[in-house]
Amino acid sequence: MAKRKSRKKLSVTSVILAIIFILLAVAGYYVYNKFFKKPDPIIEAKGAISFHFMMLGNENTGDSIYVKAGDNDILIDAGSRANSIDDIKNYIDAYVTDNKLEYVIATHADQDHIDGFAKTDGSIFDLYQCETIIDFAKSNKTTQTYQRYLAERQAEVDAGAKHYTALECYNNENGAKRVYDLTEDGNVKMEILYNYYYDHDSSDENNFSVCIMFHHGSRQFLFTGDLEKEGEEKLAEFYDFSQVELFKAGHHGSYTSSNDCLLSEIKPKMSVVCCCAGAIERKTRPENLFPSQNFINRMAKYTSAIYVSTAMDYVVPDGAETVETSDNVGGLITLNGNIQVISDAEQGVYVSCSNNNLKLKETEWFKKYRTWPSNGVA
Repeated sequence: MAKRKSRKKLSVTSVILAIIFILLAVAGYYVYNKFFKKPDPIIEAKGAISFHFMMLGNENTGDSIYVKAGDNDILIDAGSRANSIDDIKNYIDAYVTDNKLEYVIATHADQDHIDGFAKTDGSIFDLYQCETIIDFAKSNKTTQTYQRYLAERQAEVDAGAKHYTALECYNNENGAKRVYDLTEDGNVKMEILYNYYYDHDSSDENNFSVCIMFHHGSRQFLFTGDLEKEGEEKLAEFYDFSQVELFKAGHHGSYTSSNDCLLSEIKPKMSVVCCCAGAIERKTRPENLFPSQNFINRMAKYTSAIYVSTAMDYVVPDGAETVETSDNVGGLITLNGNIQVISDAEQGVYVSCSNNNLKLKETEWFKKYRTWPSNGVA
């Protein structure tokens, strides 16, 4: 009897001690969080910003990206050709209800980025009131497309638009800004980054590309136009980058762009390639057609979430190292279709495509013409 009573006392004492320990732990946790814990570096992402990578209606590679941020409508480039204008307009008119583009950005002077701005009658500048135009600080171009672009841009400026180069933006000169607030609370921003080739010469037009970082809270979204390895090296030297949610693949997924010097810093969680996969625009080895196998090998270290709007089927002759335009035999194939990357406070960052949300590596085109490296992200 005495033995059983002793055990009961021991049990009650243990319960009391356990309760006291729990209360002390809870109190300690409260005091730590209130007085000692450092603030969480992640800023809550409020509102939403969405990036829209549009199908451009043909097999030519080119960039045209619509960005919706608060009440701001932004168009980055207007490729791939002038006949893409109708596709661009039909798409963005679902979002642009006042016929006004607050910001238009032309990253560089190649046709597949500016042709939609350069049409003499019916260009994007003709179809929309463009409030602020930001473009490249340098160019080596002498083409008719470039001359038409300059004329169309000037006509829009004469009609009231403001025009700044990316270098003016970075330097906060002549009314231009390095950082533009896109929402009233200042939580969504567009930052014009410094590119060494804004004020230095390059034999490669791609290196003059306007580089942009969008911010949604602490989330980052990087766009570098067609910047090549030399430009990427300079960009990585100049900035202390951290991980980005989205990287718009450099130069359409070319083997000469999206190099480790930049990828190792930005460690992208997702990438969209502005190209018609497999389209043959020049004689080249099949593995170098956009998006190239080298691009895939490098990107695979960081993410498998790679998306492409369209593709072309093609035939590679047995033993051939190069392919001809005539080898495009399968017609235009829809992969993801129109691609939206959405940053939302509650749902995070996610992709929503008009055709399907398959990653590139999951598509039949990829299984037929590309390989996923064994050391890549699953």
